[in-house]
Amino acid sequence: MMPNKPWLANYPDGVPKTINPDRYSSIMELYEECFDRFRMHPMSICMGVTHTYHDVDKASLAVAAWLQSQGLPQGSVVALMMPNVPQYLPTMIGILRAGYVCTPVNPLYTGRELRHQLNDSGAQIIFVVDNFAQALEQVIGETKIKRIVLSKMGDMMGLKGILVNTIIRQVKRLVPKYKLNDPKYQVTKLPDVLKKGKNLPFQKPKMSLDQKAFLQYTGGTTGLSKGAILSQRNIVAAAMQSEAWTRPITSEINEVYINMVMALPLYHIFAFMLSLLGMRSGYTFILIPNPRDIPGFIKTLSKQPFHIFPAVNTLFKGLLDHPDFKHLDFSSLRISQAGGMAATEQTATRWLETTGCAMIEGWGMTEGVAVGTANVITDRKFNGTIGVPVPSVDAIVIDDEGKRVGVNQAGELCIKGPNVTSGYLNRDSSDDFTSDGYFRTGDIVSMDEKGYFRLLDRKKDMILVSGFNVFPNEIESVMLDCDGIVDCAVIGIPDERQGEAVKIYVVPADNNVTKEAIKEFALDNLTGYKCPRYIEFVSDLPKSNVGKVLRQKLREKHHADHPQQ
Repeated sequence: MMPNKPWLANYPDGVPKTINPDRYSSIMELYEECFDRFRMHPMSICMGVTHTYHDVDKASLAVAAWLQSQGLPQGSVVALMMPNVPQYLPTMIGILRAGYVCTPVNPLYTGRELRHQLNDSGAQIIFVVDNFAQALEQVIGETKIKRIVLSKMGDMMGLKGILVNTIIRQVKRLVPKYKLNDPKYQVTKLPDVLKKGKNLPFQKPKMSLDQKAFLQYTGGTTGLSKGAILSQRNIVAAAMQSEAWTRPITSEINEVYINMVMALPLYHIFAFMLSLLGMRSGYTFILIPNPRDIPGFIKTLSKQPFHIFPAVNTLFKGLLDHPDFKHLDFSSLRISQAGGMAATEQTATRWLETTGCAMIEGWGMTEGVAVGTANVITDRKFNGTIGVPVPSVDAIVIDDEGKRVGVNQAGELCIKGPNVTSGYLNRDSSDDFTSDGYFRTGDIVSMDEKGYFRLLDRKKDMILVSGFNVFPNEIESVMLDCDGIVDCAVIGIPDERQGEAVKIYVVPADNNVTKEAIKEFALDNLTGYKCPRYIEFVSDLPKSNVGKVLRQKLREKHHADHPQQ
């Protein structure tokens, strides 16, 4: 049998074994502590415009006062649909401050996805940046939304904002036409909310850690997305856990201000957790509204030192593939945190060679506020594991019968901790937990004798070839080393002989890449049953907002192309 929690022996000095979220009475107590401690620190830089913690505090108070004046009962749901712009965090904190529940929405959602989230969450007010108002216009009549707060990208950028808004509208034409002028909906502009809210009375609501804070919608890669209920305790715990884990490095940084690159979208749980960590430690967020614009991203990075760089594997790789990236000054970089999807050894090796800063991989999920396991922050090399459970997280690995498995055996990861959700909105969540209260993550892992976990794959992505478990992540990682493969993704398809067969979708570098060469490389580097039997060339792969490959979309594509299978 495994010793209980062998990972605790690997904790660095200064990292506590547990944290206690109950030292705060509410989420706002935590936020207010940050505002008081770091009042004059810069909190965000976006397109050269800086806001201090004081600015964000005041703006969030104005949003809160205006929201309360709208007469919604406490606990009502307010939706927030914005990219990484300066008004995102003040709006989000304002919603919580007023006593409401926030549901962050992916701005790239289609009308169908947006309608589902608004209806499932019961949102009555939405804050939206006008670039995405057209999707809202398509579905608003089928939702409970009564009030809309419209924002422009440059609304909190002063004079620079006028220029930004003009370029976005007139030059780049990034604002599709919309008509949200039906008198049924009260439409207010964000600058008016901030102006009016400054002079409105604010009533501090009664709060407790047990109250809902967020309805965070997850993935939706297997159909409609589900709303994970995140309580104030879940959020406070995640903030304390992340801060405790990074302490060994952040306590060594001597600069006055620590800059964190915020390229991951703030509506995504990984970036939201990083905003909590950053505020607890007084960081400045370098906001990147459009990380897909790699040249623009590199230009932004050249303008100030950056100390902490969280990203997903595809973003790290995208930067490394650009010739200008290597010319940046990496002398301040202390933490490169990979999450959101499995990091590949190839990308990690290139990142270390280029920047001199090792990529540290961790694992988390929406249902645990992106906190779960992490590698020791002072490690200097990539080890291919997702690390050990962080303070106050307990983890077990179970088989299909629910029994715990031994060392280095594959099974489903199940976690427990003060950061873990109680379940999903409008759903029976009893099957999501084990009989002894651990949350079933759906991720297949193994744990070694030291308590380090290795992520093998998603349970639903695992392929069963003639009774053997095959993990797409492993095959993709190997095949990315094959000359001429720019990107690839693996799925299982039905096969009469083996039950399932391995199919690989390949984005080739050029027309010289042949299926024969790929098959040969696979046979040289993989056990026979893991080798792709089917190869299909594609120009790109379907990916989520944070660059995670959507294998479900590939399964649907295969099924549409081969309905007889």
